[in-house]
Amino acid sequence: MINVIGVSSRCFILCIDMMSDIQMDAHKTQLLKWIDEDREKLISFLSDFIQAKSPNPPGDTRKAATHITKFLDQNKLPYRTIAPMEEMVNIVGSFDGGAEGKHLVLNGHIDVYPVGDAGEWMHDPWGGEVVEGKVFGRGSNDMKAGTTASIFTYYYLHKIREHLKGKLTLTCVSDEETFGPWGARYLMKHHPEVLGDTLLNGEPCAHQIRFGEKGIIWLKFTISTQGAHGAYEHASPSATKIAAKLMLELDEKIRTIEYSSPLNVRAALEEARDIIEEGYGPGAFETLQRTTINFGTIHGGLKVNMIPGTVEIEADIRLPVGQTKEEVLKVVEEVAVKYPEVSYEEMNYTAPSHCDPNGEMVGILQRNVELVEGHTPKTLIAMGGTDARLWRYEGIPAYVYGPYAKGMGSTDDYVEVDEFIDIVKVHVLSAYDYLTK
Repeated sequence: MINVIGVSSRCFILCIDMMSDIQMDAHKTQLLKWIDEDREKLISFLSDFIQAKSPNPPGDTRKAATHITKFLDQNKLPYRTIAPMEEMVNIVGSFDGGAEGKHLVLNGHIDVYPVGDAGEWMHDPWGGEVVEGKVFGRGSNDMKAGTTASIFTYYYLHKIREHLKGKLTLTCVSDEETFGPWGARYLMKHHPEVLGDTLLNGEPCAHQIRFGEKGIIWLKFTISTQGAHGAYEHASPSATKIAAKLMLELDEKIRTIEYSSPLNVRAALEEARDIIEEGYGPGAFETLQRTTINFGTIHGGLKVNMIPGTVEIEADIRLPVGQTKEEVLKVVEEVAVKYPEVSYEEMNYTAPSHCDPNGEMVGILQRNVELVEGHTPKTLIAMGGTDARLWRYEGIPAYVYGPYAKGMGSTDDYVEVDEFIDIVKVHVLSAYDYLTK
């Protein structure tokens, strides 16, 4: 018999379903009971987490890190802080189970996008307001909700650690939003104990499972000419006109680059076609599988009646899984060499990454999403980047399961309370399953 005293009716129904479908053990029943009892604690933690400002840039996460370490201290959970830059704090905690087994790593970032003009927001971007079943504020879904899920997974499983096999590690990192070197990249290089056997991350992904992501090349192009008076068109080529031609040709050539992606990746994406189109918008399925270029910034010219002598362009190129940097840069060079006034340099690069779309953690996540949320998630490639790629680069399966990205990078971003609680449940139950098999 299941003891349902103090458990919500929703959890009671969930527990009955789980018992009938999977013969859920007593520990999973207890974990769900704790989560439901802690509903207000979880909401309060997330709200206060949002209030602990951590925009990047500039990347100062000390207030947000203190919020986390205070919770860990109150619950006597093991951890240490690693801050290669004083203002960019990383938190790493680990504990062993009662028997030998696999090593699961939980990962989430502490920094968030900057706010911009707070006057354009309906809700205080740093207020963590809970209104009509939603928690508002910068970073609510990217990714303080997911990081909270990791922290509480660590907390709940520590309570029953003697029943686990293997090791659980928590990593709460800084410097993610700018792909900087002082967060997960630093830990991977200097503290290899964070590697583990599998990684679970809670970045927003619309309640689907991400097993990979596109790569990124950022290039800066500079067009230099003599410049002249605006009426003296014969005196100098226009840097802006050259820039326009360059951008059009790059866009045309780059979108047609051929490449070959792994068969299992193509199969997973094809199965998820409808979800991709629904979640990212019409055309997303095609975009996800080809090279794209976006000219994010263009600076040039001093005055309307002067022929510009200098233009600078920053380009963001996204590489699908299976494509190489060399293939892309070969095309860029073939275009750029036609324009003697053009030079370019690489600003940043992260390779495409993927792991097995049918891996062990995928099955575990799917079963627990079915139990908690009542649907079977598909496996997808992400258009954006996450720290999970760093584990994949090391050959470690790394999966992402998180909330919808409502307002991410815009104004009034939020996460719904019920979906936040569901994300916590999925992470807790999935980590438990992984560490008891």
